[in-house]
Amino acid sequence: MKEKIIQFGTGNFLRGFFADFVQTLREKELFDGDIVIVQPTKGGKSKLINEADGNYNLYLRGVDKGEQVCTRREITCVSRCVDPYNNYDEYLALAKNPDLRFIVSNTTEAGIEFNKKCNFEDRPALSFPGKLTQLLYQRYLRHLPGFVILPCELISDNGKALKKCVLKYAAVWELGEDFSEWIENENTFCNTLVDRIVTGFPEDARELYKEIGREDKLLNTAEPYHLWVIEGDFENELPLKKAGLNVIWSDDVAPYKKMKVRILNGSHTSLVFPSLICGVETVKQSLDDEQLSAYLNRCLFDTILPLLEDKDEIKDFAAAVLERFANPYIKHRWQAISLNSVSKFKERVLPSIEDYILKNDALPKPLVFALSCLIYYYKNNPVQDNPDAVISIMTGDLEQILADSSLWGIDLSAMKNLVEKGITLIETEGVRKAIDWAMA
Repeated sequence: MKEKIIQFGTGNFLRGFFADFVQTLREKELFDGDIVIVQPTKGGKSKLINEADGNYNLYLRGVDKGEQVCTRREITCVSRCVDPYNNYDEYLALAKNPDLRFIVSNTTEAGIEFNKKCNFEDRPALSFPGKLTQLLYQRYLRHLPGFVILPCELISDNGKALKKCVLKYAAVWELGEDFSEWIENENTFCNTLVDRIVTGFPEDARELYKEIGREDKLLNTAEPYHLWVIEGDFENELPLKKAGLNVIWSDDVAPYKKMKVRILNGSHTSLVFPSLICGVETVKQSLDDEQLSAYLNRCLFDTILPLLEDKDEIKDFAAAVLERFANPYIKHRWQAISLNSVSKFKERVLPSIEDYILKNDALPKPLVFALSCLIYYYKNNPVQDNPDAVISIMTGDLEQILADSSLWGIDLSAMKNLVEKGITLIETEGVRKAIDWAMA
């Protein structure tokens, strides 16, 4: 098939997310194109991908609508992988192909950045936006149509951020106003929101090889759940919804990001320290723990969800979150989730607390208890976070900690009595009694 999509990224996520979508489109005869992958950094998987002719197996394992599932997918929609570090001319040659229409990327959160050390003459530019600018310029010189660009990096307004970087390179490299206008008018940079846990190469690979019938060095695993929200509408060219995929073409990604941050991420951040203080190591174990599971339900259904719009998709997302947390194939450790929890609490939980106060003129005790547990844990255990935040919590008294707007963005002194009560209960009666109190 003709190559119609450029994918920047050889990692597990896009191979377990976007490539799976394209495979579905092809199986349902809704799309007749291949993906050509570009290795955006040195030391990627280009050699392995080309040795396998782009083919690999993907296992989708988890809980779906109450049923435990394990499905093997054969991914055959990748044609090849181009390594611009070893063959820069082959990379630039992609610009000559008039069939190429879409560009998808996932180069980590740090991938979309302007690096002043990049030069137009580099073979290739070090940064992903620099490489993309080099490719787009060759496209422009050939008077070919631009691209629909779908970045999947986990930053706000990822499409706008990528476009800003590309335009800055065009200006700094003095590639001309006509080129900048072509970038603006002939290309569409879409903001997107992605959600799927891709767990990568599995520990039980040898067992899976028996089913596959061969060794697969590109073997990948992911959960069944997926969500892709895209600002724009190119369903007529890439009929993802028609294929039955959980894809939303929208005018605004922001409400969906709020939904994900408040429900999925907010639940993680609310549950992490009560679980760790109880000695529970993984998310699945917390869901199996009757008390912790009940506490999560209080946080989610009694405090967080009533603050969001009463829409079926929000309720469906919340139900899916609980199934995903209970996925028996994923050992999601709370210690990993606990990294940088001060900023996470500020972004993921505190907005729900503020909205609850505005709506009910009262404090949401379950969510405030999550803050009690955070402070208690930071004072009594080694943690990985911004050093200034760690020192402020370890050395300050509760009044100082809550009043420190550099930690939380606002002064939280009004919560002092309730936060103090939670900490005192943990210290005097134990965390289990304190959780009961938080739910009462």
